[in-house]
Amino acid sequence: MNKFDVIIIGSGLGGLLCGYILSKEGFNVCILEKNTKPGGNLQTFSRQGKKFETGVHYIGALRPGQTLARYWEYFGLMDVLQLQQLDQDGFDRIAFGDKEFPLAQGFENFIGRLLQHFPGDSSALNEYISKIQEVVSAFPLYNLELPGDHREQQYTDQSASDFYEKLSCSANTASGIPLSSVLAGNNYLYGGSRLSPLYVASLINHSFISGAYRIIGGSDQIAKSLTEAIKSQGGTVITRHEVTAIEELKQKFTIKTGNRELFLSSMVISAIHPATTLAMMPADMVRPAYQKRIVSLQNTDASFILYLSVKPQTFPYLNYNYYYHSSPDPWDESTATDTQWPKMFLLSTGCHMPDQKFTETVTVLTYMRYDEVARWMNSSVGKRGEDYLDFKNARAQKLIDLVSQKFPGLPAAIEHMEISTPLTYRDYTGIPEGSLYGIQKNYHDPQLTAVMPKTKIPNFYFTGQNTNMHGVLGVTIGSVVTCGEILGLEYLLKKIQHG
Repeated sequence: MNKFDVIIIGSGLGGLLCGYILSKEGFNVCILEKNTKPGGNLQTFSRQGKKFETGVHYIGALRPGQTLARYWEYFGLMDVLQLQQLDQDGFDRIAFGDKEFPLAQGFENFIGRLLQHFPGDSSALNEYISKIQEVVSAFPLYNLELPGDHREQQYTDQSASDFYEKLSCSANTASGIPLSSVLAGNNYLYGGSRLSPLYVASLINHSFISGAYRIIGGSDQIAKSLTEAIKSQGGTVITRHEVTAIEELKQKFTIKTGNRELFLSSMVISAIHPATTLAMMPADMVRPAYQKRIVSLQNTDASFILYLSVKPQTFPYLNYNYYYHSSPDPWDESTATDTQWPKMFLLSTGCHMPDQKFTETVTVLTYMRYDEVARWMNSSVGKRGEDYLDFKNARAQKLIDLVSQKFPGLPAAIEHMEISTPLTYRDYTGIPEGSLYGIQKNYHDPQLTAVMPKTKIPNFYFTGQNTNMHGVLGVTIGSVVTCGEILGLEYLLKKIQHG
């Protein structure tokens, strides 16, 4: 039997960061990953020699001295990643019909660029920026400070959509689009749900306005760097080992994998979805009330994604992300099905080298409800049948038709297309229903959707997007919180603060 101090289930960003921290602190760590490569949504894949991102299309707060940059200096990532800063005057372009609005980097620049479209809304824009800065200041770990008076809790039961819609702002005179809709125009970043708390929207938008970047050459470099560091620190990363069972006996954990190997440890960190984790445990290992709560929690909506290889020098590299909305209200787009679908899309071009003029790849994302593909839920990859392929292709064409209204040259530029549905994402990530961001945070009852990193099972922990917040920054901080439960958070923060 393979014996370790700590076994980490899943090698997404949260699992790798925990593995890095604990192996650096002398723990004998083993990370078990079901896929062929470590990284989870950090992974990329190639078609016809062209690389695609699977989950990380851009990252915020990476300027020197900013939050994520400071955390990542500790992990050695800032020394190995080559970054492309997105357009400072519009890292996100928000479109409603034929009108476009920029979301700029830098808080003064952000206000100034939008004032060109909403000249009467200086007060509303200042209120917006003031609020998100206020929220961020109340979350100590986003400022690399030790938690204290729990000021952050006042924002967990406030609605993001209510805040936007109550801003005293006007509509653009040329388009009739209200400023509140533009400010919510990139809400795909946090699932676009009316359940989303204000703090989720604030922390995410603050990070991108602070500084928005792409990783030149792909986010898999993060996974490679962390994996190599873990191994150099004495840790182990094993792929093609899907965990199927977790058992406990005399404060020791036995981990079983699909290829019938057994692993023994005195500590376990699950970096996969909590509901998936609990399903691997015997009933008497988990309190029934806890299991019932976790299993009952709603997940964020899923997505439908087109990965497009384009012919050489046929489609420009866009140094920004393009969000298109077919109606002025961006909050209910995820509910669209059948004839109403799709109501929005996010278009992102691949960043393969500095200062490129053309792109090799285009990724187009939109919402898709799991209900739309539930009839094939018991099928496996490559064996879902002709009706599933017909469904995928028909939906792909509808999405391309919508995108071509804004980018008429795209259809002729497409050389090859891969299609991802909620089932694709479910089977790739192991997240129930192919959810974009795991458990849906709910401002109506923030305690209900809270998943603490330390469980009632001694020496069993959670990490990843469900314990703190989704996104690269949220997961990074969540991994520190998880390891802080083991090492002491004050001790660990001091190490990170000093690099």
